[in-house]
Formats: sequence, structure tokens, C-alpha cells
Amino acid sequence: NQFFLSIVSLIKTIIMAEQQLVNKVAQSGLITFDLEQLLKETDWMLLDLKPFLVKEMVLMEKPFREAVKEFDWAKYKDKWVGIYCSVDTLVPHWAYMLLTSELVKAGAKVFFASGDDYQDQKALLKSLIEDLDASHYENKRVILKGCGDLQLDASFYVACSQKFLPHVKALMYGEPCSTVPVYKKP
Repeated sequence: NQFFLSIVSLIKTIIMAEQQLVNKVAQSGLITFDLEQLLKETDWMLLDLKPFLVKEMVLMEKPFREAVKEFDWAKYKDKWVGIYCSVDTLVPHWAYMLLTSELVKAGAKVFFASGDDYQDQKALLKSLIEDLDASHYENKRVILKGCGDLQLDASFYVACSQKFLPHVKALMYGEPCSTVPVYKKP
């Protein structure tokens, strides 16, 4: 009986302690901005120039323009599209411009890709940062999350800082439990 009463008393103590725990991070008003999450939430795909080439090898203007004109661009609406060429051939800059023009008309946003998934994720992320409307963070306390699976160099954090600084109340780097203060609005 004594053992049973001790267990009940211990459970009551744990329940009372849980009720008294306060998540100070949640109450602080801190907003964590996760670059990798931004990438995961973005609908994106790649477009290879190869099928637009004659015998998938050579770019000839007239057949290229015809192929572009006949192509169904609708599937790219409201997506980010990375354009690249998977074959080693000469591609004039105007060809990328022409594809970009069609994609924009179709309602896509475009970035230049390489066909390498890791590099393309980083290229897309750069474009997403450039496109970011940081006014949603007006007078907020923002933490740029520092850890993740995608190895990002300092240029990503410089670009984010430029976007956030005119708007935020405070900018920090790291995790909510351990931040490095970077900026505080005077």
C-alpha cells in the first residue's frame, strides 16, 4: 500500500510540475526563419533545353523557336522553374531568354540551373531570398536558423540580412534556445 501511495504522489507531483512549465521561447515572440523550410515549401521543377535541340544535340534557331512555340507551358504555372541544358553543346544566351519569356508568360518564376540537384537547390534558394517580401516581418524578432542538412555559405545569410534589416525589430542567428544577436533596431 505504501508503495502504491508513493507512486500516486509522484504522479501528482509530475502533473503539477508540467502545469507550471512555461515555454519561454514560445512566449518570447521570436520567429525562426528556416532557409531549408523555405526551400521545402516551394513548388519547383527543372526544364532541360535538350528536347528543344535538333537531334537533342544542336540548337538551330528556326526548329528551336518552333519547338518552343508548340510546347505546353501550362504545367509550369505558379512554379519556380530552373532552366539548364544537360548536353554539352553551344547554347546562345537568347535561347535561355526565349525560354524564360515563355515561362514568365505561363506564370512561372525562373532561375538558372545546372542539372545538379544540390547546386540547383542552392540556386533556387538564392532566387527565393531575392524574391522574399520581408515586410511580413515588420517589427518582429527574427532568428535565421543556422543548422540544417543543406550546407549554405555566408552569402545566403548576407542576402537574408539585407532583406530583413530594414523591417525587423531584432535579427539573430542560430536556434531559439541559443541565439547570437546580430541587430537590434535603435
